[in-house]
Amino acid sequence: MKALRIFSRIFVGLVFMFSGFVKSVDPLGFTYKLQEYMISYHLDWFSNMALYIAIFLCAVEFVLGVALVFNAKTKIVAWLTLVMMLFFTGLTFYSAIANPVSDCGCFGDAVKLTNWETFYKNVVLMVFVIIIVFTRKKDDFNFSNKGQWASIVGGTAFLLFISIYSYRHLPLIDFLPWKIGNKISEQVVPTPEIAKVFLIYKNKKTGEVKEYPSDNFPWQDSVWVENWEFKDQRKEISQPFKEAPIHDFSISDQDGNDFTEQFIGNPKYQFILVTYLVEKADKGVFKEKINDFAKKCESDSVSFIGVSGSSFEVMDNFRHEVQAGFNFYSTDATALKSMVRANPGLLLLKNGVVIDKWHYNDFPDYAKMKEKYAFKK
Repeated sequence: MKALRIFSRIFVGLVFMFSGFVKSVDPLGFTYKLQEYMISYHLDWFSNMALYIAIFLCAVEFVLGVALVFNAKTKIVAWLTLVMMLFFTGLTFYSAIANPVSDCGCFGDAVKLTNWETFYKNVVLMVFVIIIVFTRKKDDFNFSNKGQWASIVGGTAFLLFISIYSYRHLPLIDFLPWKIGNKISEQVVPTPEIAKVFLIYKNKKTGEVKEYPSDNFPWQDSVWVENWEFKDQRKEISQPFKEAPIHDFSISDQDGNDFTEQFIGNPKYQFILVTYLVEKADKGVFKEKINDFAKKCESDSVSFIGVSGSSFEVMDNFRHEVQAGFNFYSTDATALKSMVRANPGLLLLKNGVVIDKWHYNDFPDYAKMKEKYAFKK
């Protein structure tokens, strides 16, 4: 029982720490997921608080995990963990049935789980959490009272630093399909289904039922065809179909012309400024950095474009307001959120490969870029 008690505490603690950490390195990603939930549950009015709620939940989850692993304040932590698990197990059960969002986002973009997989994961965790609650008085503390509080305060400080840093710059660990080094042409191809199909036939006279592989049954035998009728089919799936990491992505102009291949597959260096909604973008950075950077790109014949999910009317008004001298194209706003976690953010591509990306707080110096990548007219 002692071994089971220790295993339960450390196992649940590590899962909580992992879950809190992978979401904290991408707080905007978790924010977008919370906003999906809020819209699904008609809580749109709450969406402005989503970022703060996201960071708070990550911190609570991570710190509970730290406390469990280091055996700190186990009695209160055990009850808090149970309350949290009861709430989210109930929520994930409802989500599995109603399916308001495609995945729960419990492990951010690091590990994708379906709603049912998430529910089953919570059920398994709940078993260990119950063990922790019922054996909480039998655990001897490993540290002094000050040591226990130090682990909790230290875990909180660490998690808040990671979250704030990743929000003000870019995720410390990029789990997105547009991460540096990825070839985009490979990210738009879905994983095909691989399966064996079996055809089920019934004998018209005897009622006998037989099953044949779809690529090997006597369809050319006229006598067989006359005596047997098709009833059903079944599949043995060895590899399920998976949607491409990047889907429903395109770059088009006001007339609907598609420029996706021209810009994404550009054999030369290609800068793409991502502003998922221009009306929510930081305008000051355009006048301070972006406009000058774009002009220097133009003077060296380096392609520089902007993409946004806003309407063309809004984009044109924005361009005039910030005095941007480059063209904006239309792309789905949701797709843009997965390109770079910044509004605006900048990507550098070549031959469809993501070379680098920047948050607007870390906008690159053009002279250094030119020296590093040898831009030429």
